[in-house]
Amino acid sequence: MKFNEIKEINEHIVSYLNSNKITDMTAVQAQSFKHIYNNKDMIICSNTATGKTLAYLLPIIARLDAKSNNIQALILAPTGELASQIAKVANELLEYDEKLNAQFVVGEANIKRQIEHLKKMKPAILVATPARALELISSKKIKVHEVKTFVLDESDRLLNKTFETTIKNIRKSLMKRTQVLLLSASINKKTKNEAKELCFNPIYLDINANTANESQVPKTIKHFYFFSDRRERIENLRKIIKAAKPEKCIIFINTKYDLDESYQKLQYHNYNVACLSSNQDSLQKKNTIEGFKTGKYNILIATDIAARGLQIDNIDTVINVNLPEENEEYIHRAGRCGRNGNKGTCISIITENEVSKIKKYQKAFNINFIAKKLYQGKIVAK
Repeated sequence: MKFNEIKEINEHIVSYLNSNKITDMTAVQAQSFKHIYNNKDMIICSNTATGKTLAYLLPIIARLDAKSNNIQALILAPTGELASQIAKVANELLEYDEKLNAQFVVGEANIKRQIEHLKKMKPAILVATPARALELISSKKIKVHEVKTFVLDESDRLLNKTFETTIKNIRKSLMKRTQVLLLSASINKKTKNEAKELCFNPIYLDINANTANESQVPKTIKHFYFFSDRRERIENLRKIIKAAKPEKCIIFINTKYDLDESYQKLQYHNYNVACLSSNQDSLQKKNTIEGFKTGKYNILIATDIAARGLQIDNIDTVINVNLPEENEEYIHRAGRCGRNGNKGTCISIITENEVSKIKKYQKAFNINFIAKKLYQGKIVAK
């Protein structure tokens, strides 16, 4: 189905999408638009890079009332980076109407300035991190009585122990029949049960289940693993990068100590490398991401803060120096490469004791892993 076949989508938005060579709806967009537009609660599970952001933004925008000065859609994201990106996409779609706009608020920024900005801009769509949203609602700095739609983007992460209570308190502050939408690349049983508490008779759309015999990550991604002693991981990381010669690469590391060591090692060897962690302030994160997008850096070392929602094209390689704590996190990490039909490679550096985890990923996500090794500076089959 093409976007121009949906009469509820403004013709200016269709023209904007066409100018960006976006003409055909993805499966998640085509199967969810009618339900969202008709005010149905939904739990949506769909792979990375399948267009989930547009899937909910388009029907939300189609229902906005330009005469209202209040927030009509509240979208929550687990990180400030993702919140910023969602707001950016929304404003690009809303460019045709000077009365409508989207704004984002995050915990790292000055709250007084945010409040002043919101009063001035009067956004129809507010994108926020959970704690800052609840703070603004509880202090009555924003009005949410006209919120028609409440969205949890990356809902599996938003419904974990860190955010769960905050999310439920925000939901209680909204009108009883506010539409609730939950979207993620993977939703486990616990998350699904938590989600049902927030929704009213939700429609469950699992695009991944519709392709049950296919991998939950794009087929264009190859999955390799290398064995390494724990003490040699960082040095082997350097050797793998030298052999693989990635054009644009994200390296995932679980601890700040290993992140700093990897950064220093690669910088010493003259790689154009930057790092992204939760210890950085919002400006540092923004500059780092922008530098990676524009090619100032071609290697980004990150903790899992970067795994979710970063919409950066042309990443050809993902390297896991440490395997993620949660199985589902592997999907989000691997999904950073191979977007939009491009080829990608996800490399994991593991110990002999971690083979069982690789087997779990293989079984759970229908992924074929291939063991590799370094031989005379080249990557070869083990």
